[in-house]
Amino acid sequence: MAAEAGRATAADRLRAALVWLPAGLAIAAGWAYAATRLWDSSTVPDDLKLPHLDQHAYFSPGFLERSASYERFLRIDFVLATLVLLIVLALYARYGERFTRESAAGRVGTGMLLGMLGFAFVWLSQLPFGIAGLWWERRHHISKQGYLEVVTGSFLGLGRQFIFVCIAIGIVMAFAGVLRQRWWMAAVPVFAALVLLSAFLQPYLTTGLEPLHNKHVAADARAIARKDGVPRVEVKVEKVHKQTTAPNAESIGIGPSRRVILWDTLLDGRFSRGEIRTIVAHEFGHVKRDHVLKGVAWVALALIPITALIAFATRRRGGLYRPEAVPLALFVLIAAQIAILPLQNAVSRHVEQEADWIALQTTRDPRAAQAAFTELGRASLTQPRPPKWSYLLFDTHPTIMQRIEMTKAWSQRHGGG
Repeated sequence: MAAEAGRATAADRLRAALVWLPAGLAIAAGWAYAATRLWDSSTVPDDLKLPHLDQHAYFSPGFLERSASYERFLRIDFVLATLVLLIVLALYARYGERFTRESAAGRVGTGMLLGMLGFAFVWLSQLPFGIAGLWWERRHHISKQGYLEVVTGSFLGLGRQFIFVCIAIGIVMAFAGVLRQRWWMAAVPVFAALVLLSAFLQPYLTTGLEPLHNKHVAADARAIARKDGVPRVEVKVEKVHKQTTAPNAESIGIGPSRRVILWDTLLDGRFSRGEIRTIVAHEFGHVKRDHVLKGVAWVALALIPITALIAFATRRRGGLYRPEAVPLALFVLIAAQIAILPLQNAVSRHVEQEADWIALQTTRDPRAAQAAFTELGRASLTQPRPPKWSYLLFDTHPTIMQRIEMTKAWSQRHGGG
């Protein structure tokens, strides 16, 4: 009788798999099509070939040695932090369900508590590595933040994570209560909508932004915005000089909320007007090509396999209908995010390369772009040509040398600019 029941169960599973196979193939085909369309939307010429330049022609031996040492420590710190993170979450996945015995918060409430507890363990496990990284950045005069300031800030950030975790677990467990193992199909559109809303609201929630008072940079920004067809996008300045010496800029928001943000460290005299113009044009390149919105689309695509994997991994614990599965779900979520990090970085580098190309097309000033990238590398102690493995695993931008090489490639196509 037991053998017959086992064969019946296996047959039922096979029939269920065959029923869902066409849907699974359709989802996979749609996913591949969407990913291909997003990747192929770049305006960078397909036949663009970057010349191989000698980094010693742009950076001194002393700088190359210092930048290699600086980034080597941060890479080791990141790798060790990641290993500890996975170990902590694996242990929590193994033993975390024991905490359900102490909870009287109900099914969803207990799931939320387990989620918050898991992220508290994550915060504690990562805190020493964050402090070590801060010590190294302070030693190299990149960061100006104090240790207490960072610890307090990360603790307050933990509170915001708790809110997010509670909302996410509440949504998932509510769907699991109705759809059981197929909760992810309903959850993905909801999470994608929340990511979209967050990206839209980010400019309104970012504090410490001020108007751009430098009249020359403001005039250049208006001219670039008109040329790129986005004249109503404001340029703001973020005061960060008390926290860091590193220069930076970013574009945030979607549609009417789009903004270009310049760190005040970019305007402290280290960069010429032409170099700042290149950086501003790079950020307007992101705006012109709707890279923030496309980033939301990439997140939505990533959510599909990750949530499906979580549903599959937690099924033996009753799925995310049961709070006991939450610790395992957290482990699978973080492990999956780490596993796709090289792919995520590849997408980011692809987008940043397009913004560099648009900036060259807009300013037509490859010399200023070359000088800007060189100074960005020096100011941030960025290794101009890092090891290949590090580039694939960690770098969200093209290397400094690749960005300089693009200016040369652009000049060759346009007769020197």
